[in-house]
Amino acid sequence: MKTMIDTPAHVFAIQDDPIVAVRTRVFEWTGPTAPIPERISISATDIVTSNEDRMRGYAFHAWLVVEIETRSGAVGLGNAAVAPHVTKEIVDRYLTPIVLGASPFDVELLWQRMYRQTMAFGRKGAAMIAISAVDIALWDLMGKLTGLPVHRLLGGRVKPELTAYASKLYNQPADRLRAEAQTYVEQGFTAVKMRLGYGPADGAEGMRRNIENIALVRDTIGEDVDLMLEAYMGWTLEYARQMLPRLEEFRLRWVEEPLIADDVEGFAELRRDSRIPIATGEHEHTIYGFRRLLEARAIDYIQFDTNRVGGISQARKIIAMAEAFSVPVVPHAGQMHNFHLSLSSVICPIVEYFPPNPVEIGNELFWYLFKGEPLAENGKIRIGNEPGLGLSLSDEHRENFRVIE
Repeated sequence: MKTMIDTPAHVFAIQDDPIVAVRTRVFEWTGPTAPIPERISISATDIVTSNEDRMRGYAFHAWLVVEIETRSGAVGLGNAAVAPHVTKEIVDRYLTPIVLGASPFDVELLWQRMYRQTMAFGRKGAAMIAISAVDIALWDLMGKLTGLPVHRLLGGRVKPELTAYASKLYNQPADRLRAEAQTYVEQGFTAVKMRLGYGPADGAEGMRRNIENIALVRDTIGEDVDLMLEAYMGWTLEYARQMLPRLEEFRLRWVEEPLIADDVEGFAELRRDSRIPIATGEHEHTIYGFRRLLEARAIDYIQFDTNRVGGISQARKIIAMAEAFSVPVVPHAGQMHNFHLSLSSVICPIVEYFPPNPVEIGNELFWYLFKGEPLAENGKIRIGNEPGLGLSLSDEHRENFRVIE
């Protein structure tokens, strides 16, 4: 005997709820900023600049917010932190016509259309960042329409909470560096990441100063707290060959982005010859970029950023591919889109966490833009069951933003 199941009316309503509007706004921070000290961090530009205050060029004080609305009035929220003005133009001119009138539940079809119709000028960089912002908004929208958190849409929780590492510790005077590192230990973090202030242009003296700072932090946090280093593409292969053997005594969990992102062969060489794990991926895009890294055996930790890599639709595929290679994934930069992915993935052991701070480089801006970002407690992050990503725009600091529509 055949059993008939009545489909609830709200299911048909969801299926007949097309996208009617896409809104983009750039929020430019005009409020107070903390002073950026000299030598705050090395970066990829060091090798081609003589500017002693190098990291100032990497400060970004604007953020793109994308809102996608359906006929019923439901709104999904996406965002992008890199090149927001350019990214806004791409969303407005090229991506909005693709998604208008479509169902947000056709997220894979929409992703493929956005990717393929921008391929001539896209594939990586600003076009992929724009696709990421739209895609994140679509996933948030699907969660709100179904009443489910994004991690449920991705398969559900595989862990009750997330272990976070405190990510700051920029280069600074020894007393301040020690005090900041001690603060994270007292707050219960079992892992911290620090930035290096000196690179190839600084020669042997710079190596010595880097090592002195690493030794100071290791001494401060003790042996039971993981320590990671961020080079932000500021080394050369030659310099990395010299530095990595000198760092083995500090028992590092990883060294992050020692080379520029495109030097896959260089990463493979470092991974083959060094005992220190190598992490990268913040500046890589799509499953194709990460397939190359994985097949080259060039990576110990994958660090894609969901709002750069192609959004949640691509991030979940990269996680699945990484699982097949037994390579852990630690998404870059925290934020809820990364947390939902990590919560639903067994291959994600730890998450990055930018502690709330006065606006400095710009990594902190999401704390001022959004409500719902979770605060770490005793080094752990707990995600609730609010529909979608669990985020909304905050009005608390709105007077400190200039909004470009």
